[in-house]
Amino acid sequence: MAAAIQPAELGFFSTLAAAGSLSAAARELGLSTAAVSKRLAQMEARLGVSLVSRTTRRMSLTAEGETYLEHARRILGEIDDLERLMGSAKGTPQGLLRVNATLGFGRSHVAPVISRFVRRHPAVQVQLQLSVHPPPFSEDAFDVCIRFGAPPDARVIARLIAPNRRILCASPAYLARHGEPKVPHDLTRHNCIGIRQGDEAYGVWRLASVRGRQPNGEAVKTRGNLATNDGEIAVSWALDGHGILMRAEWDVARYLRSGRLVQVLQNHQTPDADIYAVYAQRHQVSARVQAFVEAMVAAFARGNGR
Repeated sequence: MAAAIQPAELGFFSTLAAAGSLSAAARELGLSTAAVSKRLAQMEARLGVSLVSRTTRRMSLTAEGETYLEHARRILGEIDDLERLMGSAKGTPQGLLRVNATLGFGRSHVAPVISRFVRRHPAVQVQLQLSVHPPPFSEDAFDVCIRFGAPPDARVIARLIAPNRRILCASPAYLARHGEPKVPHDLTRHNCIGIRQGDEAYGVWRLASVRGRQPNGEAVKTRGNLATNDGEIAVSWALDGHGILMRAEWDVARYLRSGRLVQVLQNHQTPDADIYAVYAQRHQVSARVQAFVEAMVAAFARGNGR
């Protein structure tokens, strides 16, 4: 009699759950949608439970499917750990590396580093996923996450990639029409470009004066007729003269140097946005994780991210 749970199906189901649909999983696995559906049906028949709820347009996991996925990922992670331990003795980066980053920063700064990294380490297969909302650190879906700001979870390792600060800026054309803000409260009379990202309070900009021994903090409720969840779009709107933008220095440094954007309220600090590579403690022995993190550090030290 065949076993209800077969090792090869742990990876299959993990891929299926991550893909979000039978057709997407089929493309990922190089199979037909019918073959994926048949394999899933065989799994459910052996287990005697339904793992997935299917409709014509979407798929979701049942409670049993969530339990199966949780244990499958843990088992696959332990297998991956064992492979890493064996591979670390040779010190050669190899195998699958799963990286997560935010949309604009990942596209502009992380993807080019990965391109150079895989050319140097061809035995590593990198999967880069960009997301608007970073996944919780408790999830085991990624090996390395590139984040702004140190994580509050002490159970993970946060390696500083590069210092970073947020800057208030606008195009010379906008400032010529509307004037330059002199104090934070002046922002309430300006068109401010909004960015909806992560868990930060939307539309509230926090600034602190750098004059004096005790910084004087102030929260300003901004307004504006443009908002987006994509940082690159927000920067393009600022370049087009639509308003004032608060954006990470790494994303606007080249426009500040060229004069296409001008920094405003330079005597006020905004919250830091230092760049970190975050990974689980068990990845300290992973040659591919450590090599990738070092590649990120080296790239930003050379200024390749700017």
